[in-house]
Amino acid sequence: MPQELKRYISHLEYSKVEGKGPKLNFNKVDSHIYKVDVSWDLQKDINLSSLYLNIYPNFNPTFHWAPHLTPTDNHIIAQHVFRSPAMIVQDKRKSISIIPDVTLLEKKPVVPWYLDLNASENVMTIGQANSKITDHVLYEKEDKTHFSKGIYTLSFYVLFSSDQRNIENPFASVNSFMWQKWGSPFYAKGEPFSKNNLDSYVDYTYQWAFNHWRDAVWQEFDLNDRRVGAPTFIVNVTQSPNYREETNEREFRSIWNQAWFNSLRSASGLFRYAKRKGVDSLLSYANQTKELALSFPQINGFFPGLIGTEMVDVDINGKKYRRSAGWDTYYFGNSNRNPFTWDPKTSPYHILDMSYTAMLMLDWYSELEKDERLLNYSKSYAESLLRIQRPDGYFPAWLSLEDQKDMEILSKSPESAMSVSFLLKLYEVLHDEKYKNAALKALSVIEDEIVPIGKWEDFETYWSCSRYGHDSLVDKKLVRNNMFKQNTLSIYYVAHAFMEAYRVTNEQAYLMKGQRVMDELLMWQAVWQPSFIYIHALGGFGVMNADAEWNDSRQSLFAELIMEYGKELNRKDYMERGISALKASFVMMYSPENIETKEQWQRRWPFLGEKDYGFMMENYGHDGRTDSNGIGIGEFTIYDWGNGAAAEAVNRVIDHWGPNFMDKW
Repeated sequence: MPQELKRYISHLEYSKVEGKGPKLNFNKVDSHIYKVDVSWDLQKDINLSSLYLNIYPNFNPTFHWAPHLTPTDNHIIAQHVFRSPAMIVQDKRKSISIIPDVTLLEKKPVVPWYLDLNASENVMTIGQANSKITDHVLYEKEDKTHFSKGIYTLSFYVLFSSDQRNIENPFASVNSFMWQKWGSPFYAKGEPFSKNNLDSYVDYTYQWAFNHWRDAVWQEFDLNDRRVGAPTFIVNVTQSPNYREETNEREFRSIWNQAWFNSLRSASGLFRYAKRKGVDSLLSYANQTKELALSFPQINGFFPGLIGTEMVDVDINGKKYRRSAGWDTYYFGNSNRNPFTWDPKTSPYHILDMSYTAMLMLDWYSELEKDERLLNYSKSYAESLLRIQRPDGYFPAWLSLEDQKDMEILSKSPESAMSVSFLLKLYEVLHDEKYKNAALKALSVIEDEIVPIGKWEDFETYWSCSRYGHDSLVDKKLVRNNMFKQNTLSIYYVAHAFMEAYRVTNEQAYLMKGQRVMDELLMWQAVWQPSFIYIHALGGFGVMNADAEWNDSRQSLFAELIMEYGKELNRKDYMERGISALKASFVMMYSPENIETKEQWQRRWPFLGEKDYGFMMENYGHDGRTDSNGIGIGEFTIYDWGNGAAAEAVNRVIDHWGPNFMDKW
């Protein structure tokens, strides 16, 4: 091992096969990077637990980061989650990052690669082994993996530094290296696709929702003497006009104004599009959704996050199908993705959902039309929000329905950052210092207590489909990894809040702190095209360190913020990343432009046809598996967390940046 690496790495351990170790080769890339190649020459077929190389730092790190959790010695970080694969460890003086050379994975390896970060034993591992999926979604090594006779090579880069800037921002140099090495060259080749005009994707979205699938998607009814409407929360392939059997609704029919699925967000994009294109019918749809949002009742300023219908089971030829009982049976409720109940009728108020919806109202008021009702509704909520701010600066996460009291779970979490952004936006409109002061107080405690330790916990982290740790890890690190279970939404909320604080105060410190958070968020973005991902991957985002999605719909939410940081920091790489994220938002769409994706859809659901153009699953590889025959493709579209959300992002960016913004980068 080179002498300068010995300042950072005490020793290496590796698999020996029949007493023989691998060949190791160290090549210096620059003053702070080495490339290491490790090769085993197997003389015969053999079954092994794995081939591996262990890397032991020669210091005791206090900070650890890896893209996936490995709770036990048998858990691994499977190559399926290698979006921006790296392991980072550091103390106050030294930092080491291990980055697999994914160039070797652009062709599918005979045996999959994996990583592991064991903070308890102070060791980082890169290896090869087959794995199985446990929980949702963690990976464990198979007991034995078959290695055929031949040469097996692992390659990785070691980035090492004692520069204080790298200690303060552990992710900046890693991100820059990976984007320069892989991301930017793929972007220059036209990934995730070369098309810069996204109008056709937006057109497919609105044709799908308001024409071909209108009967299934669009919901319209009278509420408090107003005609209101919005696309339903979710539809599945059985609701396709090309499906010839009975329809079965996947979840209760509903319309959500929540941090994920927000009908007002999608409607604002539709409003922008309708105004730009002069389409009165679409403008009417957007305005009906605005009217619906304003119809949600406020109690002491707080308001519910969804409206739903009762559901019934219908028996047809001996089979039961779930159907809506109609909007005459409507009720208001809240997101059932919470730690208390799966029943939306009894789910508590969620501050995050309310702050996000109220901020969208202010955006509509500031940018689209001066409807004073939007401002008054938001202000009423803001006054109540200020009253419940905790003495430490945080805002509670959930409030009880009965008396709107703090329910004391995630009450000190980065979800508060959305309330920061909302209050700063309200300050920009009303210029009342109390909103700014409350916001900056909350941002200060988030900066001090959340950011340094990566405590990225929010509602999705534990109470969605990936429930690992909901009963044992809330507010706690997983000891073996020295990491919290982490979710990208809360990282985004904080990066957004810092950008809003920078805009309001013009203080450079907020921009720099936001950049550090943004760099952490970008560690979840795909920077290459894996051989085992059968759709275009560049620019797409993952969800959390215990889940497996690629190209998740959150990338449409993230895209413009990445671009904003790129503009303020004069960073071409950020601009490329933001545009890649925006394009990736449409990669999962069933449409003729997406040749590879369309093929995967048709292999999974052969009945899809032209009337289904615009149908779009929210992500790919959700269950941790993919193959070339449609495994990894889902069955549903959430308009407000899929095609409608992606269309909104495009329409917003066009309004803010101009129609030809991509051509500049």
